[in-house]
Amino acid sequence: MSKKLIDLTMLINDKTPSWPEAKKQEIKQISTVKQTGFNVKSLSFESHFGTHIDAPFHILNNGKKLEDFSLETFFGSAIVIPLDSFEKYAKKIKKNDIVLLYTGQSKKAFDKDYFENTPLVPIGVAQKLVKKKVKIVGIDSSSMDNAPYKIHNLILSNNILIIENLANLDKLVGKRLELIVLPLKLDNADGAPCRVIAKL
Repeated sequence: MSKKLIDLTMLINDKTPSWPEAKKQEIKQISTVKQTGFNVKSLSFESHFGTHIDAPFHILNNGKKLEDFSLETFFGSAIVIPLDSFEKYAKKIKKNDIVLLYTGQSKKAFDKDYFENTPLVPIGVAQKLVKKKVKIVGIDSSSMDNAPYKIHNLILSNNILIIENLANLDKLVGKRLELIVLPLKLDNADGAPCRVIAKL
């Protein structure tokens, strides 16, 4: 029997939320079977668009880039923890885990107020994740914090990667699973859109 797979990736289209200060994505149909004999789309969006992963280089000038991390970094055991009940589950976190924080914000992903009242990661939670020596932290919202981005700085300066704009975490709260994270293979990558798959 094959294990169940759940896609934790946000759908990419014209309505996919992009950071308010970011350049708006452009997804155009530039060729069709009727016109030319084949369908082709033109894609234009920033490296931190949709479900994406942040490398330390995103905010640290001398930080590691995505290509500086081994492929093994992007696969591993993960646990989904509700952000508002973090302490209840914290003892289950192991070294080199991937920790996914559930907030429920992704349910608003295609609403106009997605970027409003975003749940933020408390400094104490970030400090505990660093102390536990996890390798990736993900969240189902647009960001873990706001300017001056102290949470980003703390996590990324410890060479822990960050995934944002995850989806479907509500189906996995409290569960341990295998996670597959596949960023685009960009050169000098400060981050990249990625496909994230949970394997139960």
